[in-house]
Amino acid sequence: MRTLTSVLGNGQRLDGGAMFGNAPKAMWEKWIPPDGQNRIPLACRCLLVRDGGRTILLEAGIGAFFEPSLKERYGVVEDRHVLLDSLKEVGVAPAEVDVVVLSHLHFDHAGGVLEAYKQGATPALVFPNASYVVGAEAWQRAIQPHPRDRASFIPGLTDLLAATGKLELAAGDTSIALGDGYVFHRSSGHTPGLLLTEVAMPDGPILFCADLIPGKAWVHLPITMGYDRYPEMLIDEKATLLGNLLERRGRLFFTHDPVLAMGTLAKDDRGRFHTVDDRETIRDLAA
Repeated sequence: MRTLTSVLGNGQRLDGGAMFGNAPKAMWEKWIPPDGQNRIPLACRCLLVRDGGRTILLEAGIGAFFEPSLKERYGVVEDRHVLLDSLKEVGVAPAEVDVVVLSHLHFDHAGGVLEAYKQGATPALVFPNASYVVGAEAWQRAIQPHPRDRASFIPGLTDLLAATGKLELAAGDTSIALGDGYVFHRSSGHTPGLLLTEVAMPDGPILFCADLIPGKAWVHLPITMGYDRYPEMLIDEKATLLGNLLERRGRLFFTHDPVLAMGTLAKDDRGRFHTVDDRETIRDLAA
């Protein structure tokens, strides 16, 4: 039996203009109101999958690894490692996580695999028994980043992941560590080789959207982020993937939406993608 549960990691507040790219503030502030510094609240939401005897975590959020000045710069809200608290609330200890799938290695998606910051302490992984799955192209980008996104990667993280001896660099659309019931899609509009995990469910697949579609507002095709590498490519990739998912009654899982965890993909009478039957959380959603 496979069950899915949404779990929150540390929250962030980031510049709304950066998060909505070329969309005007008069539009996006209606979707997510900014604070006095023009920042909007963002979740770092992960998807916990209990699959038979295995415990799988899709992403780990930003975590609490930043030292204080960087924590402030990047708008991390809480001091503690929220993801570990969230996992504890649903009965999962760090040592019980068997597989962690990282869509890419930007710090707001991978930082949660690290222990919380302690002055003078050497960075260490928080899931001691886990295997890690990363897209092969995304891994290469982390090792040799472009100056545009160099600051988005965590120094030394690739070394720590490789040192586990349980790192899988996924080059195809399936994973040895995950096995049946999971399929990868790829997107390079945000960053090369972004890995999007589709989880098979009897009433339609669930797609972990990562940064292709950070939240409900970004389902609308023209909406992209200022952080995206190639926005026009991303829009084309999004259109293709959403068209495919719509035919298969797909649902979208949002990592950064400040309120919603999941919605069912739909089209309105003008042909625009959106979601219906939105849910703020999911708990033990069964396959």
